[in-house]
Amino acid sequence: MTNYTISIFTTNTVGLLNRITIVFTRRRLNIESLTVCETERKGVSRFTIVLKSETREQVEKLVRQIRKIVDVLAVYGYLNEDIVYHETALFKVSTPLGGPQLDIERVNKDFNAWVVHWGADYVIIEKSGTEAEIMEFYHYIKPQGILEFVRSGRISVSKEEKGLVEYLPEEGVWEIA
Repeated sequence: MTNYTISIFTTNTVGLLNRITIVFTRRRLNIESLTVCETERKGVSRFTIVLKSETREQVEKLVRQIRKIVDVLAVYGYLNEDIVYHETALFKVSTPLGGPQLDIERVNKDFNAWVVHWGADYVIIEKSGTEAEIMEFYHYIKPQGILEFVRSGRISVSKEEKGLVEYLPEEGVWEIA
């Protein structure tokens, strides 16, 4: 199975997430990761969706179907090599007195992760990177005692020279007054 990242530019409309996810459900495709945020253009939101698919044709059909949704302005599909992407994870790790020492220098230098909060008997560590890098750190830190773990959805930008919003219609075309 191959990972695909779909970038969907939309107007900021109530109920649109539901309409987009229905397209995935009808095609029996699972969403591996979903992130939504406002773009640099006022009134335009960006959905970044990661899915796994056996065939490129299946993803192309999905993209064509999503383009038919009224409030969708543009849809682009990418393979991992076409984009720069990251996720962020937070780890709440046990550090009780008398317990095993956490090697903070190794956490910083080898894994490029940072302690963002010190508690009495725990620390919260932030790690950004690819899913593989985050899971490598997860396996390293697991023996220490993970109290909580949360990972964000993927964020990505195309390696193309132009920004994707440059391909969208001019501003006043979709903005809701």
